[in-house]
Amino acid sequence: MKDANRKGHVLARRLRSAMPNAEYCLWQEIRRKQIAGHHFRRQLPIGPYVADFACVKERLIIEVDGVGHSSTNERQRDEKRTAFLKNKGWRVIRFWNEDIYEDVGSVVEAIAGHLSTATQAEKDE
Repeated sequence: MKDANRKGHVLARRLRSAMPNAEYCLWQEIRRKQIAGHHFRRQLPIGPYVADFACVKERLIIEVDGVGHSSTNERQRDEKRTAFLKNKGWRVIRFWNEDIYEDVGSVVEAIAGHLSTATQAEKDE
């Protein structure tokens, strides 16, 4: 992405090669245009941040949060990050690791719902 710096690209490359299990499970479900033909990228650098997954065409970011995101400090960092991304025109949805482990199908359905909402809004305009 044009907003990202070199440091962000290096970090993204490193994160791609060491994906946490929950991210890997979700990636297997959304890669290769498996959700209604929408293309997702993983570990996409955007400004000072790296999005777990992003559908660039729909400006939708998917974040997968583990237990480390439950502390007050991490929640505040996530809120700041989300505000930055929204300011850049992105929509951000978050899922807990447990959601993916327990029912990845429901997570995929929720993502599809966000995509179809965006696509339907464009058709209505």
